Amino acid sequence: MTLVLRYAARSDVGLVRSNNEDSVYAGARLLALADGMGGHAAGEVASQLAIAALAHLDDDEPGGDLLGKLDAAVRAGNSAIAAQVEMEPELEGMGTTLTAILFAGNRIGLVHVGDSRGYLLRDGELTQITKDDTFVQTLVDEGRITAEEAHSHPQRSLIMRALTGHEVEPTLTMRETRAGDRYLLCSDGLSDPVSDETIREALQIPDVSESAERLIELALRGGGPDNVTVVVADVVDYEYGQTQPILAGAVSGDEDQLTRPNTAAGRASAINPRKTVAKRVVPQPETLTRPKRSRRRMAIGLALVVLLLLAALAIARTIISSYYYVTDYNGTVSIMRGLPPRSILGLSVHEPYALGCLDGSNERYGNKPGCPPLKLEYLNQSNRELVKNGLPPGTLDQAKKQLHDLSGSDSLLPLCPPARATSPPKPTTTAPTASPPTSPQPGTNCREAA
Repeated sequence: MTLVLRYAARSDVGLVRSNNEDSVYAGARLLALADGMGGHAAGEVASQLAIAALAHLDDDEPGGDLLGKLDAAVRAGNSAIAAQVEMEPELEGMGTTLTAILFAGNRIGLVHVGDSRGYLLRDGELTQITKDDTFVQTLVDEGRITAEEAHSHPQRSLIMRALTGHEVEPTLTMRETRAGDRYLLCSDGLSDPVSDETIREALQIPDVSESAERLIELALRGGGPDNVTVVVADVVDYEYGQTQPILAGAVSGDEDQLTRPNTAAGRASAINPRKTVAKRVVPQPETLTRPKRSRRRMAIGLALVVLLLLAALAIARTIISSYYYVTDYNGTVSIMRGLPPRSILGLSVHEPYALGCLDGSNERYGNKPGCPPLKLEYLNQSNRELVKNGLPPGTLDQAKKQLHDLSGSDSLLPLCPPARATSPPKPTTTAPTASPPTSPQPGTNCREAA
């Protein structure tokens, strides 16, 4: 008997959030889900780093020490988060949950940190195989509240353990598997609004892809207050299984719009448009032929490259939002957001933020200018060169002060004198006199009035 996995992964931004901080990886040996936290791209970075640290475990031969490999990979992901926070201190406080399964035929290794969940459906009975690392779960364990009361407790989102770059002990367990088992990994975007009984009913849909779609729909019908991500995987007795890894959520980089079904949840979503559209990855149909080891390793390698690239993109976004500097932008002295002239993997990490005004104020780009712009040609030569090269980056307040200083008379060329009306020259026979003074030249020795 050969036990293999058939799996599907789906992720949706939900009906309230504007971005997806969940990341998920599903492969022949590894199922992993991370729910990031920290706000404005930071959660995306944390979840991507955690998944990237585990992705290499999706190998043909996981070996005997499943828990040891999972523990080492989780600690590597936690260290990567710590290193990123050290490089970008403004990311302090970001973190992620992590729930992952390493599959080895008739047994699995399970690692868990946070409030994402793992479930097992066996013989029609649904069992939660992870324990929430939350404050309300401790209240349930102590008998102070019931499991039903925990669903509506005002502090139900308070997580006691997560990967934040600080020391943490993940929960590691071994479990035996059987043909016919179905595993579910999900973020709290599913488990909060949808009851276990409703989840059980959706998991009884035979096809893993249809079951995953149904779970997402149920979460959206429940209000979709958070990102919702699921992995559904069947243990089947078959000679060959799926081989192509699936990436979903923030880690997928899929910005294509997800067309919602004509359902109550779908129509509610259409009424509530969002800046960041839903993301999902649908596995392509596969022929059940024996995969070559080299092709499988290539697929895993490509998945790792994608993970690293997307993590770099998320880091680039945090850099853009953290630094400001003054430079020339289309002939106007402007405040840029980001770092000059650096890039990450060839991608620019700066963007225009505000244009400078002659009165020392500034106007946000995208708004109609309400002031005369501070053009580069208005500056004297020394300050013009400084601006061309970009002033040292810093905070927004520092950039505004630099802009204000550049609008002062000490930094500007003098105003050009008004043009004088001249009469035609009279004929003369006298010898020419000395050359007249240099005429005003706007942008060189004077500036035009704005």
